[in-house]
Amino acid sequence: MTTQPRDNLIAWLRDAYAMEGQAIELLERQIERREHYPEIRNKLQEHLGQTRGQQAALQQAFNLLGEAPSGLKASAMKMAANIQGMLHALASDEVMKHALGSCAFEQFEAASYQALVTAAEQAGEREVASTCSAILREEEAMAAWIWEQLPQLTKQYLQRSATGADAKR
Repeated sequence: MTTQPRDNLIAWLRDAYAMEGQAIELLERQIERREHYPEIRNKLQEHLGQTRGQQAALQQAFNLLGEAPSGLKASAMKMAANIQGMLHALASDEVMKHALGSCAFEQFEAASYQALVTAAEQAGEREVASTCSAILREEEAMAAWIWEQLPQLTKQYLQRSATGADAKR
């Protein structure tokens, strides 16, 4: 059995749409709980807006292709995000767990969009490739920002923890 590039593109776009739904849930949970790290909270709020825009752009790509996202995938990914948020909330170093998880998640998103750009190009869907390329740049920028902030966040966490201040949130 063969699968055409367009078929893979649509399946991967469904994955990306669900992934952005997961990202929205993760960001909302993190924003609610970043009491003592306002710079992080502000950047997460900014990226939440971007992420909602990314999901809307993917919906437009589906419209262009005459397809639709998978409601089942989207629901499953949102549930996974909520479970992850609950597990991190139980950790004494919650802010660090979220930072490390976000670092990995942003890299995963960027890799997904790199593959989508190539798949869209191979399927002859230039507009979809352009959309995915724009999202890729946003994900790469967020991944780089988290990576750059990790040393300072770690220092802040360690300082707060060493003084007995609430460091987890």
